[in-house]
Amino acid sequence: MRLFITGIFFLIVSLAQGQIYDPVSFNPAVQKIDDTHYALRINASIEPGWHLYSQNVPEGGPVPTHFEFTPSDSYELNGSVSEPKGHTVNDPIFEMRITYFSDSAEFKQVIERKTADAFTIMASIEFMVCNDESCLPPTVKEVVFKLEAAAASVKKVDVKPVQKTPEAEGKLQTASKNEDALKEEPTKAEIVDAQEQDDVAVNEPTEQRDTDTVALKEKGDQAVENPNTILTKTKDGVAEQEAEAADSRNLVSIFILSFLGGFAALLTPCVFPMIPMTVSFFTKQSKTRASGIKNTLLYGLFIIVIYVVLGSVVVGIFGADALNALSTNVWFNLIFFGLLLVFAFSFLGAFEIMLPSSWATKIDSQADRGGLVGIFFMALALAIVSFSCTGPIVGTLLVEAASKGGIAPIVGMLGFSSAIALPFALFAAFPGWLNSLPKSGGWLNTVKVVLGFLELALAFKFLSNSDLVLQLHLLERETFLAVWIAIFGGLVLYLFGKITLPHDSPLPHISVGRLGLGLFVLAFVVYMIPGLWGAPLQWISGFPPPTQYSESPYGVGNSKGVAGTSIELPDHAELGPLDLITFKDYEAGMAYAKKVNKPVMLDFTGYACVNCRKMEERVWPEPQVQQVLRDDLVLISLYVDDKKELPEAEQYVSGTTGKKIKTIGNKWSDFQIKHYKANAQPFYVLVDNEGKNLNQPTAYDPDMESYLSWLKAGVNNYSN
Repeated sequence: MRLFITGIFFLIVSLAQGQIYDPVSFNPAVQKIDDTHYALRINASIEPGWHLYSQNVPEGGPVPTHFEFTPSDSYELNGSVSEPKGHTVNDPIFEMRITYFSDSAEFKQVIERKTADAFTIMASIEFMVCNDESCLPPTVKEVVFKLEAAAASVKKVDVKPVQKTPEAEGKLQTASKNEDALKEEPTKAEIVDAQEQDDVAVNEPTEQRDTDTVALKEKGDQAVENPNTILTKTKDGVAEQEAEAADSRNLVSIFILSFLGGFAALLTPCVFPMIPMTVSFFTKQSKTRASGIKNTLLYGLFIIVIYVVLGSVVVGIFGADALNALSTNVWFNLIFFGLLLVFAFSFLGAFEIMLPSSWATKIDSQADRGGLVGIFFMALALAIVSFSCTGPIVGTLLVEAASKGGIAPIVGMLGFSSAIALPFALFAAFPGWLNSLPKSGGWLNTVKVVLGFLELALAFKFLSNSDLVLQLHLLERETFLAVWIAIFGGLVLYLFGKITLPHDSPLPHISVGRLGLGLFVLAFVVYMIPGLWGAPLQWISGFPPPTQYSESPYGVGNSKGVAGTSIELPDHAELGPLDLITFKDYEAGMAYAKKVNKPVMLDFTGYACVNCRKMEERVWPEPQVQQVLRDDLVLISLYVDDKKELPEAEQYVSGTTGKKIKTIGNKWSDFQIKHYKANAQPFYVLVDNEGKNLNQPTAYDPDMESYLSWLKAGVNNYSN
């Protein structure tokens, strides 16, 4: 009896660990709009805790949902596939705004009928789904729409109009008259697994239902059972809440960065001298001190309003998320690079960016009107007159804020203008402080030049983004760092007075503050130099290209320091996360494990897997975990979304799912399903040199202690 109970226990545990997920079902239907136009409706039903990504995902993000309709002379597509609003959040892993759907989503494609005969339309859907703990590899399913002969569909059916809400209904990208004409009861359609269409005939639905759903068609005894219950516990909404919290933190960081940018603008020759002049004007022109303070506060408030309106205009023109999507585009990164170069050379003294002088003259004349209108135009005059100094800073902040998407440009301009307005309010309330202000002089131009060097360095970050996307390898890590070392080295020489630029005053000696800043920048330059030979440079992580994107990613002679030593990479191996020796081929990794007599960790992962990156960035770097991964295991990372096609001779039909295995990703996904009855990532398996499990596989586990215990248990089982 004890053995029987123990066997039942291990059976339950194995079922809990090995799970084939199929959390999304697509239910197609055809809805008549008029005699020639029809709406192909695809309703996605998403199990609780999972989310399906939008069609519109920026480059470098997860796999977007994509629809392909088989061309035919019987119909013509009108517009593109529409989708509902969904949830848009700032994803902290991909560092971009991503839209996804929970629970359900309806997609629509309007078609124009070209024949009165009955016909079918085949559509394939490529999609990716994730939950709080794992992601599934990109999957393709096919749906079939049946359109009856035109004569059989002339009848009208009276139905009540469907109440639409912004959350549940996407706007059809067709003429509004077609949208209003959706009155015909939808007809049935069918769905089949992708790559089974050649083997499975399309049958008529055998059961009339009140809804527009049809069953998932599976291929005989090769079908994989669709589980009704998910054994892995997930917390609905946790990922969304975390992403929204990260979104809020990004806005706070944008505000702080812009606020500091505003203070930097205050210390430029165009703005700093205006502070005592403006405060003195208001205090002397006002009959009472209270009136002077009030007018100065209004002046500061109008400065904030002017810049916030500028940020709102940027959002209004491009949309809340359009700039974020554009920020990952190659050409827009090149445009941003060019803009920042112009701003940098302007600050360095090559030329000045100025608005037409007639604007300043006209605005200045309006400032003489007095009252609220006069104060407003005085604030506007400051914005225009100081544009040659503030323009490059404002432009840079808008570019950086726009890359975050949403209302970031508005928040950025609020922070910038608040810093500009704050001194006017403070000095109006405490006019005695004006006496403590340093006198204007050459140091103001020094501030401009320092900002110019910073703009120049930031410009190359945008150029690097374009190079990374195109994989041109023109600005690899060593080249990028060399450029930054040269830029900040030039700044050191400037601060030490070894070089001068236009508009600089004679410098008989340097101040203590300038010396201190120069030494700080010099230390930063020295810090970057080891990065040319592979140092991680965590202070500036995210600015240079990754270590793998370099001239010598594995070090000189195909070797690189690992754990304080220098070892040669084995054949077929490469450096993965944390410079861990990683195999991406199962056979090669197992052969090496036998050679060195170590156990293996199979890492089923994906390039677009969010939680895989979380594990690699938050759990694996822990010293104890990293030591086990580096010293006690052979790591084999199998990417289930690798799109590289297998050689024709290696392609096959899966005996588990019945699907055609065409790509490397298909191969590893099928391997995971066949051997471990699981299809979610991340998924970790510890095996010996013969491929036998050392303990139960595990999945996403952000608890470092738990993950470390799992690793050590497997290693100990191998040793014993």
